[in-house]
Amino acid sequence: MVVSAASLLAIPNGLNAEDAEQSFRPQLTAKAKELHASSIVIDGHNDLPWKIRTDGDGNFQKLDISQPQPKLHTDIPRLRQGGVGAQFWSVWVPVDLGYQGTALLTTIEQIELVKKMAETYPDDFEFALTVEDIRRIHANGKIASLIGVEGGHCIENSISSLNHLHQLGARYMTLTHADSLDWADSATDEEKSGGLSPFGKEVVQRMNTLGMMVDISHVSVPTMHDVLNISQAPVIFSHSSARTVADSPRNVPDDVLTRLKDNDGIVMVNYYSAFIVPDAARIYHEGVALKRKLQLEGKSADEVQAAAASFHKQNPMPAGTFNDVIEHIDHLVKTAGWQHVGIGSDYDGVGLLPAGLEDVSTYPYITQALLDRGYSDQQIRGILGENLLRVMAKIETTGRQLRQK
Repeated sequence: MVVSAASLLAIPNGLNAEDAEQSFRPQLTAKAKELHASSIVIDGHNDLPWKIRTDGDGNFQKLDISQPQPKLHTDIPRLRQGGVGAQFWSVWVPVDLGYQGTALLTTIEQIELVKKMAETYPDDFEFALTVEDIRRIHANGKIASLIGVEGGHCIENSISSLNHLHQLGARYMTLTHADSLDWADSATDEEKSGGLSPFGKEVVQRMNTLGMMVDISHVSVPTMHDVLNISQAPVIFSHSSARTVADSPRNVPDDVLTRLKDNDGIVMVNYYSAFIVPDAARIYHEGVALKRKLQLEGKSADEVQAAAASFHKQNPMPAGTFNDVIEHIDHLVKTAGWQHVGIGSDYDGVGLLPAGLEDVSTYPYITQALLDRGYSDQQIRGILGENLLRVMAKIETTGRQLRQK
């Protein structure tokens, strides 16, 4: 876990960081261990590929994830300890590259990096494209590795580029990231289209035909509703939580959650403290608003960063605890139904995590916590991974049907 001055606010007096992590976890029982081991655990969003690029120059000899990597949230030993059966690796690239015309090329490089990772560690990873692949690879004791494109800036306003990313193996695309696009509005930027533009609707329809999952994490609420209005297949939130619990625009409001049930889609809970702890959400988005204000005033990048650093030093975000994530799961289940909830941690894409969920080894504690709250074995298996497999299978079927028309 990355323990900063902010996260220390969540740690009771007299405990060090390691003790605090343990104190917020339930005691693992034999029942939980057996249930977890016999389930397929799927995380919808992990940003390790960008960390490999920036911290290891894309070189697995320089940053060997078969060995413990304490500066990361993810490595193979901890993935095994966490019982991960399949992982959607985010091939995120900075939004700025979309303005520079290099987002598509850099995304392709990131896709190749994920494939290289599977080739470098063939005893642990295998590249997957379908539900059938995931089940086969998991049955063989390996971690199925899939690709999610994070942000429609990567296609550079081109359906042909979308097709190409799908051909290379991308199985979902998040329609926006932090900035609104010409064709889809982001949750954390000013509106441009009031939702989806006509081209944005074409993107969703093409993804339906490809059998590619439409991911509406990061998008504005009007964009969420526009997607639900036109999508012929279930949709996903690859890494979002419940807005009623923590009022962040990155989270999903209840009126969308009720529609998600009708759509037969899924929301995969995000672990980032800024999205799950109410006070952290307020502070985080005040910081985002400050940065955007200064950028609009024409301040330099260095000035913006200095002002943001000063703001967060004066207003540290509380990290929260393991139980904050469980509260989000409970609300998502209550509002959308247990069949529509999964896990999308955002590991290695965030700088602050709740005590007790510091890395990819901790998934079994989710299983224990759900057992403690009275969830059935079937419900827990669904949340851990089966719900996502159902949704993905339905999207694949819809794509085949549309291509046959």
